[in-house]
Amino acid sequence: METTERLILRKPQKEDFERFFEINKDPQTNLYNPSGPMSLEKAKNTFNRMLEHWNQNNFGAWAVLEKENPEEIIGFGGLSFKMYGEKEELNLGYRFAPEAWGKGYATEFSKKTIDFGFNDLNVKEIFGVVRPDNVASIKVLEKAGMEKTGKLNDVPDQPESLVYRIQK
Repeated sequence: METTERLILRKPQKEDFERFFEINKDPQTNLYNPSGPMSLEKAKNTFNRMLEHWNQNNFGAWAVLEKENPEEIIGFGGLSFKMYGEKEELNLGYRFAPEAWGKGYATEFSKKTIDFGFNDLNVKEIFGVVRPDNVASIKVLEKAGMEKTGKLNDVPDQPESLVYRIQK
């Protein structure tokens, strides 16, 4: 478990699936996702891959909770290996429920996650990928110290995603 000033980051458990699906099927949380809200089947696959990543690597996406209300998960995110075209990179990703937006949680979370990657995992660089029209997430990555380093053609027939990176 990790903590920030206002957040608790803990390893997800099977019981968290319902909340994971609730957040990921919400059209609001998928405004910039070309594939749209997650189906139940895709959510199950994604959640199982998330748990599997933990089993294989002993880190991954956390369940994110507010210290003030530790019963309710407000999002999921963390570091995981992701293919960037032909190359596997350590990716910073997150998705927060709309009621957690606008409070600076994503920036607080991202800074902590980068710190965890550099200091606990001892990695040299961390990447993030974001849709070009997702201004809020671009601001979060930049506030967390990441810089735009290129583009990634990861969604067919869509504008390229922006690739961000931070180095230790």
